[in-house]
Amino acid sequence: MRTVYKRELAAYFRTPTGYVFIGIFLALSGLLFYLGNLRVLSGDLLTFLAQLRLLCMLLCPMLTMRLISEERQKKSDQLVMTAPVSLAAIVLGKYLAAAAVMLLTVLLLNVITFLIAVYGTLFTGEWFVGYFGFVLQSLAFVALDLFMSSFAKNQIIGAILGFAANFFLWLVDLLAGQISVAWIRDSLNFISLYQRYEAFQLGQFSFASTLFFLTFIAVCLVGTVRVLDARRFSEGGAA
Repeated sequence: MRTVYKRELAAYFRTPTGYVFIGIFLALSGLLFYLGNLRVLSGDLLTFLAQLRLLCMLLCPMLTMRLISEERQKKSDQLVMTAPVSLAAIVLGKYLAAAAVMLLTVLLLNVITFLIAVYGTLFTGEWFVGYFGFVLQSLAFVALDLFMSSFAKNQIIGAILGFAANFFLWLVDLLAGQISVAWIRDSLNFISLYQRYEAFQLGQFSFASTLFFLTFIAVCLVGTVRVLDARRFSEGGAA
């Protein structure tokens, strides 16, 4: 797993992918911070973090689109799958590499936190809860998009599938509020990555939402392993 992690993490910075992701994310975050905070002289970090959820929806597929589909496109996936390491270790190594880039990006966002601390009032408890929830939600998006990319034959399709899944969850979250049937509305809210962040946005630590995000990540990673395992046997049998 460590070898896979190091290789994938290095690949982000041997190619433009990591730099482009971090650059675009920080640039758009800075724009949102200017429009929502600096221009109106607001120190509301929690609302700012809530706005960044849309950036995760749009940009996370960029992190995961090549992790699995690139090897499949280059026909080297069978070599990886037959290596003396488990599929679970391969998937986890790839996920941790993408998660590390995401965490680095979130860490760099604390420049904004520093500006508010210097020129305004920073409520440390709310800041910690908000950032913790945002990190969990971001890592959940990474896991989901990695799972979707396992179905793709190339990077473009991987990115499209990841964005489609993210957009679907966002759309479900919007539609849930318009549904009058209580059990359907409650079910949609239960699986919503956006609704699960609401408690953190209010500065309230939620054990239930934390457990949900961690479970969601685990389910996506297990699903990715299952997809790769099924492909290994089907393509092996076809060969």
